[in-house]
Amino acid sequence: MTLPGDQPKDRAFVDLQPRLFAVAYRMLGSVSDAEDIVQDAYLRWQRVDLEQVRDRTGYLIRVVTRLCLDHLRAARTMREAYPGEWLPEPLITPDATERLDRDVSVALLMALERLSPLERAAFLLHDVFEHSYDELSQTLQRSQSSCRQLVSRARKHVEQVKPRVSVDRAHGEELAKAFFNAAKSGDTQHLTNLLARDVQLHSDGGGKIIATLNPIYGRDKVTRFFTGLARKPSAQQTFTRVICWLNGLPAVINREPGGSVQATSLKIEDGRIVAIYMVRNPDKTRHLEPLLS
Repeated sequence: MTLPGDQPKDRAFVDLQPRLFAVAYRMLGSVSDAEDIVQDAYLRWQRVDLEQVRDRTGYLIRVVTRLCLDHLRAARTMREAYPGEWLPEPLITPDATERLDRDVSVALLMALERLSPLERAAFLLHDVFEHSYDELSQTLQRSQSSCRQLVSRARKHVEQVKPRVSVDRAHGEELAKAFFNAAKSGDTQHLTNLLARDVQLHSDGGGKIIATLNPIYGRDKVTRFFTGLARKPSAQQTFTRVICWLNGLPAVINREPGGSVQATSLKIEDGRIVAIYMVRNPDKTRHLEPLLS
């Protein structure tokens, strides 16, 4: 993204830029698309007379939200035809607070993907960014009553994905490293000890790289999946890897045979891995490349 200059109008935008990106990322589930939206908002901001704007924060969030709604509507057909599972583009959260972890969790973003664009915007602005219904009404250009209905419907879809507990960072990184080693070596016993009985595996290749088209459920099936991969000749290669945090989850970023970057995030509950999110689509992992340099 092209950063603004040092004019008063630019400085006002820079101060709000992290918040604008936060709104756009949660709306779209894509780092690159969120950056494009914020860039577009900046270009529009340059044409605004500051004397006519009483609430800069509210104004810019309205601009970003409406740009996101337009993007989601235009991309609806593409999303519906997406090959296999859709997972959000991984967001690096090195110093994430518990609230940030919750707000950008993979499970929440996947749940938001099943909402209509308006429901998604209403829920995020009201329940995550704490906008009043009056502000919501102005942003979405709907009555307050309609906005309340949008928020209520959205809550019913996402309330079941709230994490029960947070994971200690040191312990989470230890489990991520142990899982990666067991998966790459095909250590069945170690995988069995790490995985919850009802573990789920989600994989997103975007039709550009091999990935499971549907989720895999259950410890036995997930274990067989990884031990099968470990038996392939390419599994014997040396892998460049980095342990980090993505979307508030302990994760492993590694370079796969052929040079592609893979991001694997782990949801952990009661000391066991309950969900594995593997993002293999190169369009979604390109921004993680510098971590492997």
